[in-house]
Order: sequence, then structure tokens, then C-alpha cells
Amino acid sequence: MLYRTEKAESSFFNDMVGPRFNPDAVLDIRDGKKVLITGDFHMGSGRRDDLAGNGELLTALLSGYYFERGWHLVLNGDIEEMMRYSLEAVQKQWPRLYRVFDRFAGAERLYKLIGNHDEDLLFHKSYPYALHSAVRIETGIIPVYVYHGHQSSRVYTEYNNLVGASIRYFLKPFGIRNISTARSSRRRFYVERKAYGFSLENNCISVIGHTHRPLFESLGRFDYIKFEIERLCRDYPAATPAEKEKISGEVTALSADLGKLRRKERRDVLRQSLYGDTLPVPCLFNAGCAIGKKGINAIELDRDSISLVYWFTGGNGKHFISRGGYPVESMGPHRRAVLNQDRLDYVAARIELLGKRGDNSRGVNR
Repeated sequence: MLYRTEKAESSFFNDMVGPRFNPDAVLDIRDGKKVLITGDFHMGSGRRDDLAGNGELLTALLSGYYFERGWHLVLNGDIEEMMRYSLEAVQKQWPRLYRVFDRFAGAERLYKLIGNHDEDLLFHKSYPYALHSAVRIETGIIPVYVYHGHQSSRVYTEYNNLVGASIRYFLKPFGIRNISTARSSRRRFYVERKAYGFSLENNCISVIGHTHRPLFESLGRFDYIKFEIERLCRDYPAATPAEKEKISGEVTALSADLGKLRRKERRDVLRQSLYGDTLPVPCLFNAGCAIGKKGINAIELDRDSISLVYWFTGGNGKHFISRGGYPVESMGPHRRAVLNQDRLDYVAARIELLGKRGDNSRGVNR
């Protein structure tokens, strides 16, 4: 498998992340470590706090599931909502969650990345955790780069202080939610396309946040549903009568989901594609966010596989979970569903075969 050269790696940190951050975070999981990648908590002070609905669920899954099972934790930016609240107010509101962070940090299993909404943490000298701009995860198969994703937007890299002031002094007093990339289809597409292009050029996997939209193998749910409907239609002719009935029901349900997404997004954005007219290269992933109305998305990674998971509290999950045949694991009142999973060697092979092979000369074998 082709890895990036040190020169290309340096260019990545300078161009995408910036020299003012610490780019030296490397996590080697070739010995069997497991990693949870999650972010966009937007922890507030309790009043109009974006995390309020999922705070108990998040605390439970981090402490009761991932910490107890020895996982490493990568917090991929926008953990504290520093554009609307002071750090002291956030810490006062979320002591239990900070105690969970402390446990991971004490076990040397915490990697905390900076996003555009918590960039001010760099000016708090007493902040207890090391801060990074990106983490390179060594899998032994293909390198995985985790970074928040706002680095691709000049608005956030050059005018972040102005954006923060508008949110704190105008939007917050009137109870208006953050105006951000997560609420703009066009901006989400721009951020994702930039990260996708970087991964193509460097034969690696990128895991971002920022847009709050879960991606698996460069596909959002809209594109994924289209591919899934096509697969079910291909399986239908050879299926048994009972299987045909099940496939018919799944296609009907997925088509309904597709219609809802089509009405929700702008049509011109849906016609656009991260990968143009070619087959999608599975090099871009997004962990989603922790402030969804019905649950929390995250990325799980080990030396063999990568997964997109969805956590929810029983009875409150999304409808497609109950009808889609997703494997669901229970932890008390909380549930973990694996939405997508694939082997890293298969993902890496598709990236190598489908990506821009002309750029491979910059890689070296390891």
C-alpha cells in the first residue's frame, strides 16, 4: 500500500491545518488498539445548550462502553462552544463529562483536536488537555488523518474572530442558533469536496467533522440510499418469494427516505457529486455530530475495519434503524447500531485502484 511522503505530509499540515497548531499527534493502532472518533459536541452553559438533549447519552457511552473496553478517544473539534459561552461556564455545566475526559487523559487515551468553535482554547494556558490540529492514525494498511475540516474554508481560518463575535453578541441574545456550515448545503459540499480532493491526491483516508453530516466511504445518506436501492433491485430477480417481499418493503421505505432528503436539500446541491462522473473513491469519512435530535453518530476504527455507528436511547432512534436490519447492541437504556462497516484492506484497495494513480509517484512503500 502506498503511503504519503514526509514532504507531502508537511504540505498537508501547512496548507490544510496551518503552522500555528501542533501537528505532531500520531496514534499507532497496529498493535490492536481501537479508536472512537467523535466531535461537534458544542457544549454550552445549559441555556440554549446544543448538547442538552444528548448529554446523558454521550456521557454514558463514553464512560460505560468505550473507556471500560479500552478504546482510545479522538475528540475532533468543536467540543466546547466557545463562540457563545465562556470556558468557565461550560466547565461548570458539564463536570461529569469532563471527568470522563480526565479518565481518558489519565490513561493516555485522549486526543483533543481544535475546531473553529473552540479555537479560543489555545489562549487558556491552564486548559488541562493537549490540543492538536490533526491526528495521524497508523493502521498498517493505510494512513488515516483526522482533522475538524474548517481548515478548508477561508471564512473560518481568516475571519473566525469576526464569526465568533457575531454569534456571541448578535445571535445568542436573540436565541438564534449558530449560522454555520452544518446548516448550509452548499458550504457542506465545499468543505467535503476539499477534504475529498486532499485524500485522493495523497492516497489516504480523511475523517472530518464540522459539517455535522455523517459520511461513510465518501457517501452521504442521500447517495448511500441510491446505491442501496440499486443493490436491492439487482438482488430481487434471484430472491425467494419471502426475500422478494422483504426487498420490496425495504425499497419502499428507502424510497420514502430519499424523498424526504430530496425535499430537505437544495436540488442543485443534490445533483452535485464529490466524485464527479467517476466511481466514488472511499477516502472521506465524517463522524457526524453529538447534537442530533434523535442520537449521536461516530466513527469507530481499528487495524482491520472502519465503522459508522449510531447511538440512541431506546424508543427515540431514527425509524430506519428498526426497519433496516442493522445490528443493534444494548447498553442499559441506550442502543448502538452499526450503520456501515468495511474492511480497511478493501477500502485501501479501492482507493488505490479508483483514485488518481498519477499522484502515486509521490508515495513510498512501507
